Amino acid sequence: MQRILEGVRVLELGQVLAGPFAGAILADLGADVVKLERVEGGDDARHMGPAFRHGDALNFHIFNRGKKSVAIDLKRAEGLAAFERLAAESDILIHNLRPGVTEALGIDGERLCARHPGLIYCEISAFGHVGPMRMQPGYEPLIQAFSGLSAINGGPEDPPMRTGASVCDQGTGMWAVIGALALLQRRQRTGRGGIVHTSLLETALTWTGQKADAYANEGRLPDRHRSGHPGFVPYEAFDTADAPLLICCGNDRLFAKLAHELGRGDWVADPRFATNRARLAHKGALVDQLAPLLRERARSEWIARFNAAGVPCAPVHSVPEALAHPQVEVLGMQQPVPGEDFRLTSLPMSIDGRRPTHRAVAPRLGEHNAAFELPAMEGRTHG
Repeated sequence: MQRILEGVRVLELGQVLAGPFAGAILADLGADVVKLERVEGGDDARHMGPAFRHGDALNFHIFNRGKKSVAIDLKRAEGLAAFERLAAESDILIHNLRPGVTEALGIDGERLCARHPGLIYCEISAFGHVGPMRMQPGYEPLIQAFSGLSAINGGPEDPPMRTGASVCDQGTGMWAVIGALALLQRRQRTGRGGIVHTSLLETALTWTGQKADAYANEGRLPDRHRSGHPGFVPYEAFDTADAPLLICCGNDRLFAKLAHELGRGDWVADPRFATNRARLAHKGALVDQLAPLLRERARSEWIARFNAAGVPCAPVHSVPEALAHPQVEVLGMQQPVPGEDFRLTSLPMSIDGRRPTHRAVAPRLGEHNAAFELPAMEGRTHG
């Protein structure tokens, strides 16, 4: 596939997830991503778990594929000089360093962009670049708890819980990329770069926006549904004879098809169930009748019947079941890493009919120092 961002240089001062994920997206799209790391140990993600390949943890490989690694000491004059040279040669800079670090080093967005006006500077923080908590660091579960995101997960009787995926970290990396690409387009017209600020908290508040807007505008606190939806019934997972099945009746027409397939055409005429608003008001009564019927047959039989009838449904898969499904396999989301014996999940998009592929394995610490005319690492070249 044509490298869409070929010729774009990205400088990444990324740790663990949000910043490195932004860099990985840009690398997969063809940008030349240079990852700056500490001389001692490098990115903390290199040690997040047991060694997977080349001495580094799997998490590091996932979020740093296709990059180059340069190890420098930003606390030393020669390290800062090297950074300044690399920044001058870069189009985009991404960092998620602890608040205050870039200011102390003199490489914050305002000062660096004043020296390099064409640079697009992307800063990722935990709580945002303004406000009383702007200097406070944070992690995914802390942000989910703080933002209210944990409070809307799970069912009515469950304690607040985080999502299984790092939706705030990875989502913030995506916003950074979107902002960088928008400024890259503006720079083509004006020659001027700019500063992108985004944070895990802002991302979390965006993900909870539908619930927050309902509260802000209507005073409604969100109902909690393990798999359901506050606006539709039936729209959740049910047990069948052997495995759970999720059914989504998003309008009255689909509910009528479900009722017919279950042999309960009378539901359509029942004033408690005839419309979605009525079903919302009488959800318990409907579920009490629906759930026993679904337990009478195996999931595969229901799926075949509902699909034929046009009733939206899906099996509740485990991760291995999802990966083994023919639809997932044909999408080719897991792509081989060149020169290696393992695969990693790729970007969820295709351009001109082709999915971006991984360009190279994650780099060893300081592997590309010599390529940028910097002193080679001493001793070990990996974390």
